[in-house]
Formats: sequence, structure tokens, C-alpha cells
Amino acid sequence: MAVIFITIFTWTSIRGFSCSGAHMMYGAGKNFLARPLTRRDALKTLGGAALMGISGSALPNEIFAGPSKPNIVFILTDDHRWDAMSCMGHPFIRTPNLDRIANEGVLFENAFVTTSLCSPSRASFLTGQYAHQHGVVTNHTAWDSRNITFLELLKNAGYDTAFIGKWHMPGKGLPELRGVDRFISFTKEGGQGVYYNCPLIIDGVESDRSGKYITEDLTDFAVKFIEKKGGNPFCLYLSHKAVHFGFRPPKHLNNLYDNVDLKLPPESDTWNTVTRNHLFVGALFPMKILYREYCETVVSVDEQVGRILNKLEEMHLLDNTIIIYAGDNGHFWGEHGLYDKRLAYEESIRIPFLVRYPKLIQDPGRRAPQMILNIDLAPTILDLLELNIPSHIQGQSLKRILQSADAPGRESWLYEHFPVFPIPIPGITAVRTNQYKYIEYQNDVRPKELYDLKADPKEKNNIIRATEGKKLAEELKQELERLKKATGYRFFTRG
Repeated sequence: MAVIFITIFTWTSIRGFSCSGAHMMYGAGKNFLARPLTRRDALKTLGGAALMGISGSALPNEIFAGPSKPNIVFILTDDHRWDAMSCMGHPFIRTPNLDRIANEGVLFENAFVTTSLCSPSRASFLTGQYAHQHGVVTNHTAWDSRNITFLELLKNAGYDTAFIGKWHMPGKGLPELRGVDRFISFTKEGGQGVYYNCPLIIDGVESDRSGKYITEDLTDFAVKFIEKKGGNPFCLYLSHKAVHFGFRPPKHLNNLYDNVDLKLPPESDTWNTVTRNHLFVGALFPMKILYREYCETVVSVDEQVGRILNKLEEMHLLDNTIIIYAGDNGHFWGEHGLYDKRLAYEESIRIPFLVRYPKLIQDPGRRAPQMILNIDLAPTILDLLELNIPSHIQGQSLKRILQSADAPGRESWLYEHFPVFPIPIPGITAVRTNQYKYIEYQNDVRPKELYDLKADPKEKNNIIRATEGKKLAEELKQELERLKKATGYRFFTRG
């Protein structure tokens, strides 16, 4: 006697039913799919299949009558500037796989982080909150285990989840991260990791990775996670060390850009020991060597993004997967005489943000000018999956912008930076609008700044004392205070 195993079915009033964990059984011919599958139809079909002795595992894929929940792949890189991609017109970096995501999806031209620093920004991506809310205010502030990540919310909704890569939020080792089936990360160099031979902690067990290049190694685990796809949809959070300082491309990309004009800004010194307003901004390193290796390391990230795309395509999952690529902050390469990040200028706070999801995006290749933030990731994913967005999330869903070029964006937003010894950069708050940026420093240790971003996109002319700037400064000061109040801002004196 044939035995048929049936898993849990979720009945829907419009689109028939979906199945979790097993194939649906279908015996009435393909034309039956032309109309919605009712509960009575389903029962008849299952009964007929039982009489014929057909097992669910033997049935073809076309029996699925309803849409399945999309998978999610979020790829996060470190210190990747918004303009270090060929799709953003970089003079020599070539990123064909990132370009593909942009050409087949939406490229957000004005994406920003609310704190331009690794740990705070990464916690903001996970929680949808400002740093002053989730509490990871510097690279030395521990993760609060009470924080709720969108991975936890997706796990509760039936997703298989994995966090693979850089965690970099201090504490006693890695946290007991709720809501993940796989947690692969590292604690070497204070959680910063190294490019070669970086030990990984794989679901709590440390593993030697001698001979491994970290960007490739993490992608290997990501590919294996995708390959093991079962009956549930999945969410993969792939968090790279690249392209953070210590820049080392894989061996086959060494010297890739040895003979190109790096086109560093004219204010960039040969050595990055420059200061601005008595602020020391970097150690003693030759800027050209650093930038060349940075660019080669960006190419290595693009190669590994290509592996993810190819695997999804190979498994026929690509078009039912929401793919999002972003950086955790920008990076100065001599602009304003600066190196690194933290400060509120555009080179520091702007990031790449690309989304591919053809089932929603009807005009692929669009460049979206709306201002978006890293805190928008969590609510966007929840909204795309038609899940409730909890009230503690401070970001805004981007779903409407992905659907329509005419959807409105935010008019202003709050930038924050908290001081940490011995880095001699004070606390910062700023407000950015579509045209202006107003910056204040803790205890007024530096003069306030105001820039007209349309007339002065490189922020070289502080108009705070100019006639036209005085009234603007007062208006923007009021907007900054409004944003602080609306977001529950509080100042942390020590990280």
C-alpha cells in the first residue's frame, strides 16, 4: 500500500495554498493551474493522488500553485565608499557583479549611515535603530543582548537564517545571537579579523583557517548555506571584513592597478599624516599604496558577489531572492585633508546601497535619488515579506521607493558620532537635508559648519558666517533639535 506523507499546509482565500517542507501533490493536469486552487480542489487532488499511490517526492515542480516567500541575501562590506564601483563612474575600478545588481534592480544614489563607524553602523543595520537607541555607540561598546534583530523576527516567521562574517561588536567573545541557525564569525584583532589565515568560530567552535583568504572563505560558507536550502525560505546575512584597513587583495589580484593613475584628490598628501583643525586623522602610511590595495580589495569583493549570484541562478532561486548590497560607512582618501571616516562629510557617510528583486521592481536599472539610511534595511525586509514592523524600529521601509520612482523620500535626518579615547574626534551631531548640511561639535570644540550641497557638493565652503547662512543655520539648528527629540537622542560621553 502506498503511503503519502503530508506536511503542514497554510490555506489562503485567494491564491490557493502553499506548502512547507514537502511538494504539493497534483494530478489534474497543468491547465488546472490556470485558476486559483480552492480548499475543495486541494482535497480532491490529494485524495486522487492517494488513490493512485503517488508519493509527493515524485511529483514535478510545476505542481506549485501559489507564490513562495522570497529568500533574502544581504551582503555588507566595510568602508566601501558609495562611488568605488564602476556603476558609479569610478575611473578604473571594475565591479561587473555589483553593476549587474544595479542594472537589474535599483541603485540608491543617496544612501547614508547614521553613524560612520563599523560597530555602531552594523548594529543599526541589524536593529533598524540609531546608535543612541541600540547602545553600540563606538567600536568599544558591547552589544546589548536585549536588542532585537530582524534575523530574529524572520526566524520567528519561519525563515532559516545565517549570520556569516564580521560581527565586530565587543563583549566576552561572540554573543548568544538569537534567531540564527548558523553563526559564523571571528574575534581575532578585536573582532576586526585579518585577510589571511583568520580563525573562524563556527557555531561556537573555533576552526583554524590556515591558507584561506577571508572574503573567499566566508563566501564558501555562504554558498554552502544556500545549497542546503530546505522547505523554508532563507535569510543570509553575509558580513565581510573587506574592504577595511589592512587592505590585502587575494594573490591573483595583487598589482592589478599598479599602472593606473589613481586620481587621488589634490589635497591628498603622499603620506596620510595630515591633520585638520588640530585633529590627527591617521597613522603614517603611504596613501597611494593604501588606496591601490583598497581598490584591488574592492574587486575581490565583487568577484565573491558574483559567486553568490551564480549559485542562486544555478539553483533557480535568483528571481525569488531579495538581494541587497551595502557598505557600513564611507572612507576619506585625502578629501578635506582627511583619512578614515567618523566625520560628517559626504565621503565618510555615504554608502553603496543596491537592491535586486524583479518581482517588485518593475523598472530595473533605475537610479533612486531619495535619501535612505542604514536603519532602513530592517523595516524594508520586514515590509517586503509583509511582516509587522515593530514600533521600536526607527528606520523607514523602502518598499514604496522600490515600487515607484515617484515615491517620496525623507526630507532630513540625524547624523551622530560619539567620542572614544584616544581618538581625538569629538562628539558630532548633524542634520542633512536634500540641499544642506549643518554640523555641530561637542562643547563647541570646533566651529559649527553649514554647507550648500547643491552649490558646493565637495563641502569646501562653510557658509555659517555668510549672510545667507545665518538664517539657514538657525532653521537647521531647529530641525536638528527636532530630530534629536523625535529619535530619543542622548549623548554618551564615553564609549
